[in-house]
Amino acid sequence: MPTGGFAGGIFDVDGVLVDSPHERAWRESLRDLMENEWADIRGRTGWSADRFTPQVYQQVMSGKPRTSGALAGLEYFGVPDARTRAGTYADRKQTLLVKLIEAGQFHAYPDALRFVLAVRAAGIRTAAASSSKNAHLVLRRIRLDTLAAQEGLTYDFLRPGLTLLDFFDADLSGRDFARGKPDPEIFVTSAAELGSPPGDCFVVEDAVSGIQAARAGRMAALAVARADDAGPLAAAGADLVVSTLDEVDLPGLAAHRLARRSAGSPAGR
Repeated sequence: MPTGGFAGGIFDVDGVLVDSPHERAWRESLRDLMENEWADIRGRTGWSADRFTPQVYQQVMSGKPRTSGALAGLEYFGVPDARTRAGTYADRKQTLLVKLIEAGQFHAYPDALRFVLAVRAAGIRTAAASSSKNAHLVLRRIRLDTLAAQEGLTYDFLRPGLTLLDFFDADLSGRDFARGKPDPEIFVTSAAELGSPPGDCFVVEDAVSGIQAARAGRMAALAVARADDAGPLAAAGADLVVSTLDEVDLPGLAAHRLARRSAGSPAGR
């Protein structure tokens, strides 16, 4: 049993650090297919534009590699020949996603910014571990120094031009792993690259599959519920579920504990 504080913090990207347009790209690309190329099978599915909700994205598709996410979505909506069609759906989503990212259709969550800076200031090494191969496109476009200045945050390790991509001690986002989440391979590899045993690391996730992966890897699991999905995240085994990372008790990390900060205690620093 670890006796010191956490040595590593491992962060998913989409939905945790950044409000990226993955959900929008999945939703709009499927609508385009259903209204055009796949119009002849639409009546044989359970799909409708209003049924593709944020909860469907979070609980069914989020956190999975691209083709796996496409297949999960098609199976959820009962699309015939889902396995055969998954590649087409994944490619359509990827094309739209890159366009949205290049157009700047995303933003960093301020609470996540405050949290990652405080984690680093506490001497905890950090890793980005997203299944998405597009995470680099987003992370390199977010200026951490600028956002910190806007939040009135100053730390010795901040330097001009620092991006979120530069911030992490290890970046495993978009790597090809034999098994995707909920398998813990990406998180166990992250811990190894941080030089810490898995049991000395915590994982920050917003998807059920990510929480399951953290638990399977014997890591502490911190869930941030940004889509009214606290229940499923708790049921997946999260050690702590918060609606914003400002709710996390920062001193608790030094005691190897994920806990909610007490009312009135400061957030961030």
